[in-house]
Amino acid sequence: MQRIEADQLIPGRGAPVRDAVVVMDGPVIAYAGPRAGAPDPVAGDAPPMRARTVLPGLWDCHTHLLGSRPGNFDYAQFGQEHVATRAARSTQSLRRALDAGVTSIRELGGLGLYLAPVVNEGLLPGPSIYAAGSVLSVTGGHGDIHSFPVEWVHDTARMGAEFRLADGAAECAKVVREQLRRNARIIKVCASGGVLSVIDDPMHQQFTDRELRTIVEVAGLAERSVAAHCHGKPGIMAALEAGVLTIEHGSYLDDEACAAMKETGAILVPTLTIIREMVDGGVVPPYAAEKMKSIMDIHRTNVARAHAAGVTIAMGTDLGSPGDGPVSWGHNGHELTLLAEIGMSPLEAIEAATATGPATLGRQAPRSGRLEAGFDADVLVVDGDPLADLSLLADPSRITAVWQAGALVKG
Repeated sequence: MQRIEADQLIPGRGAPVRDAVVVMDGPVIAYAGPRAGAPDPVAGDAPPMRARTVLPGLWDCHTHLLGSRPGNFDYAQFGQEHVATRAARSTQSLRRALDAGVTSIRELGGLGLYLAPVVNEGLLPGPSIYAAGSVLSVTGGHGDIHSFPVEWVHDTARMGAEFRLADGAAECAKVVREQLRRNARIIKVCASGGVLSVIDDPMHQQFTDRELRTIVEVAGLAERSVAAHCHGKPGIMAALEAGVLTIEHGSYLDDEACAAMKETGAILVPTLTIIREMVDGGVVPPYAAEKMKSIMDIHRTNVARAHAAGVTIAMGTDLGSPGDGPVSWGHNGHELTLLAEIGMSPLEAIEAATATGPATLGRQAPRSGRLEAGFDADVLVVDGDPLADLSLLADPSRITAVWQAGALVKG
C-alpha cells in the first residue's frame, strides 16, 4: 500500500480536511480522511510520502487528440496527413496531460479511440481516455471541411478521420452506430455552427430536432450520453429538448437556457481556455477571427450567468495541439483560474475539475474524481495550497507527484 500524509486533503466534493492521510491499495483508495481515523502502516508497505496538499486527479472533459502540426488550426490538414503521423504527435500531448495532473479526459473528436487501448495496455503513458470517435456534423456544418469536395470529406471519414457527415434521421442513426461499433464511450454532435469552421454561423442550429432526438435515442440504447457543441441559443435549446447530457461552450446561454439546463440536469463544459488562448495568442485563422472576437466577451458573461443560476459546470479546455504554443496540452489547469474569474470559488472550481468530471459520461461514469474509499486511486500532490492560489494547478512544476490507478506516473 502507498500512504500519503498531507497537511491538507481536498476530497473533490466537500470540505477540505487538515492533517490528513490517503492510503492507496493498488488501483483503488482504501482510506482518505483525518489522520486520527487512518489505519496504521503495515510492515512491507512503501514508505509514506509527505505532502502539502493532496487531491484527486483532474478531469479535462473537453479535449482533442488531433496530432496536427503545432500552430496549425486548419481542418483541411486532417485529411492530408496519415493518421499514424498524427497519432505519433499526440503521444506527447498525453504525457503532458499527466505532468499537468490530468488523469482522465473526455476526448470529443480526434484519435482517442485509437490511442485509448494502447494507454490501457500500459504501453503508452497517458490519462484514461473516454473517446467519442468522429464528431457528427450536417453537410456544410461545423464538422464539415468546407475547402474539400464533399466526396473527399466522406472519404476521410471512412479512413477514420475526426468528422462524419450525417443528414436525415436514418443516416444519423447509422453514424451513431458506427461510433458505437468503434467502442465510443460518448457521442459528440455539432448542434450549432462553430468558430473555426469556415462558412457556418455559430448562432445557427444545424441538426433538426428530429435528427437530434434520433442521435440521443440510439446513443441511449447503448447507455452512451451525447455531448453537444453549442454556441447559439437555438442549438442549445434543441439539444436540451432532445436530451443531451452536456452543452459544450454554451456561448449564448441566457436565463431561459440556464433554467432548461437545471431542469434537465444537463452539465455545462465552458472551455474558456480555448477562446482566451486563441485570441491572446494571435493564432486564430483569418476566416475565424471575427467570429471568435464576437463571442469572447459574450461567452465569458454567459458562463458567469450559468454559474450564478446554479447550472452544474465541469472543467474542459478544448486543447488539442501538440508543441509549446497556444492551445497546446500541458497547462490544462489554467481553466480553473478562468473559472474563478467568472465567479467560482477555488473549491467549486476544483470540484468542477474532479468530482463533476465523471458525471459528464452519464451511465458510463467510472468511480473517479474523489478521494474516498473505493474510488479510483488517481491522486495528485501539490506543492502549496491551491485553495489560496489556484494558479498552482496551472503550473505542472508545482504538481510534484501523480498516481494513476495507484501507479506513480510522475514524481
